[in-house]
Amino acid sequence: MSQTPRVAIVTGAARGIGAATAQRLAAEGHAVAVLDLNEADARATADAITEAGGRAIPVGADVSDTGQVEAAVAATAERLGPPTILVNNAGVIRDNLLFKMTDQDWDLVMDVHLRGAFLMTRSVQAHMTEQGWGRVVNLSSSSAQGNRGQANYSAAKAGLQGFTKTLAIELGKFGVTANAVAPGFIATDMTRATAERVGMGFEDFKAAAAANIPVRRVGAPADIAATIAFLTSEEAGFVSGQVIYVAGGPLD
Repeated sequence: MSQTPRVAIVTGAARGIGAATAQRLAAEGHAVAVLDLNEADARATADAITEAGGRAIPVGADVSDTGQVEAAVAATAERLGPPTILVNNAGVIRDNLLFKMTDQDWDLVMDVHLRGAFLMTRSVQAHMTEQGWGRVVNLSSSSAQGNRGQANYSAAKAGLQGFTKTLAIELGKFGVTANAVAPGFIATDMTRATAERVGMGFEDFKAAAAANIPVRRVGAPADIAATIAFLTSEEAGFVSGQVIYVAGGPLD
């Protein structure tokens, strides 16, 4: 896809889906602010982009903190230009069955996923509406349809779908689209942690998951990055308010 170079912010971009997405957007010609909780963690992804000939900066920010979010967006605009692509990928898991889940388990997951996406989007939309063009992609999950041991995560990911649809309605007249990508099983540090929680080796965990996926494999971060690359492209201007499940097959 031939793209007009833009400035993108990808949250949670130190590793996994976020890192793959930042690198893919850079390969599409965009300058990328690689945002993670600690700038030092984001630096490896940013360095990989610059070594490949792209433009990227590492940015440290807690996406659930209003002041840090506003500072991060301002720094991005100052150093790279006004951001008009935002990928809200930052996330954490604190899995447990409901009766064992603590207040802190619930609040942290809500703060990072939902409050973080809200704060980032509210801050970046000012640049998008001023430019008359924008792309917001929120990372949901197949867990939005419910998953044992993930009451907090499932609720947050379902909430992001409603948030996405509302953004599409409110921001469409400014040339801004908003969509959500809902991955199925993707091999990342997060799914490795889930395997550990249930007491399985990661390879066995992946094999068990693949057996229930129609394409007979688990996903890779690049699978999600490719979908996000389309949704943030010029060609996707008539796609908005959608939730795209990237899960290797239909979900029940």
